[in-house]
Amino acid sequence: MATQALITGNGDQRRTLVVVFLRGAADGLALVPPVEDEHYYRARPRLGIAKKDAVRLDERFGLHPKLAPLERAWREGDLAIVHACGSEDGTRSHFEAQDLMEHGGLVAGGWLGRFLRVKPAAAGGALTCVAVGKALPECLLGAPSATVMQGLDDFALGGRTPAFRTQLERLYAMERGQLGVAARDTFDALVRIEAMRGAAYTPANGASYPRDEFATGLSQLARLIKADVGLEAASIDLPGWDSHFAQEARVDLLAARLAAGLAAFRRDLGVRMATTTVVIMTEFGRTVEENSAFGTDHGRGSVFFVLGGGVRGGRTHGDWRGLAPAGLEKRGLLEGYGDLPVWNNYRDALAPVLIRHGADAGGLATVFPEYSLRPLPLYD
Repeated sequence: MATQALITGNGDQRRTLVVVFLRGAADGLALVPPVEDEHYYRARPRLGIAKKDAVRLDERFGLHPKLAPLERAWREGDLAIVHACGSEDGTRSHFEAQDLMEHGGLVAGGWLGRFLRVKPAAAGGALTCVAVGKALPECLLGAPSATVMQGLDDFALGGRTPAFRTQLERLYAMERGQLGVAARDTFDALVRIEAMRGAAYTPANGASYPRDEFATGLSQLARLIKADVGLEAASIDLPGWDSHFAQEARVDLLAARLAAGLAAFRRDLGVRMATTTVVIMTEFGRTVEENSAFGTDHGRGSVFFVLGGGVRGGRTHGDWRGLAPAGLEKRGLLEGYGDLPVWNNYRDALAPVLIRHGADAGGLATVFPEYSLRPLPLYD
């Protein structure tokens, strides 16, 4: 019996959504600097990305130079950007902001878990949903099924002892309900994973993944997508973005890892990127003004990326009003520029992505309850 995702015969037609979370509050004004805004350079005389160094995107923005590997996706229309994006959380606490964003509001469960439950023809196979890491992220709480793994070697039973698995298969063979279905699907998934482990993996199309943990995780996801195991959603983190001091070195390193990993993933998947979407998000941004320690502090709005097939790429979406101090969000009585406001709610950026991946209006209301959605026009 094939995995549930393959029983329908359309395992190779399923779309996969990959959620990349930049934990630590990535600085959107460094990753996508508004290079034509004089206030940007006034607020960041030392940290501002020089116009000559940025990868030019349009008449307003550039890309951080370490994100240059993503320029091709932008030029080919496969990368879209939403600036001044974030949530309504104003605590500037990593934990509270991440919790609110991953839950999709003040509600139980995670937004991605609810999406997998409400989408039409939702599958529940062992490899329908995968979290790359050591623990299940909050966004996947409540998912019909989810597998947490750092690599394919983690997906095993009883230390890969054949006799142990055979006994379990016999035990669950007598089950006729959902428990039996889930068990048989898991056993079949194990067979497929073992076959993948037994063969050396060569990325396609000349792709070359760096050897860092983030890129390795993306390569594992690419293997699963190309193996047609029915992967519908995946989550992977790139942590370390809290840049209170020495920001330039930290952002340079992490931006390089982000871009190199995603560029290799896109090249590896090739035509399968037409049915794959990668969203890159973070809990909040950084202050517009640099601090005295060559860094930035906890702010509000940041940046949201969408990479994949069908997106209206090569352009920025949503509201952008510039960095003039009068239009920024003040931090109490403190002097200075203040924070980039959240002019675009992350739910409005996620909504069109979820629609592309099978959600309808009723489903979206369940995924993001008690929020009036205004989906951004990320797709035609």
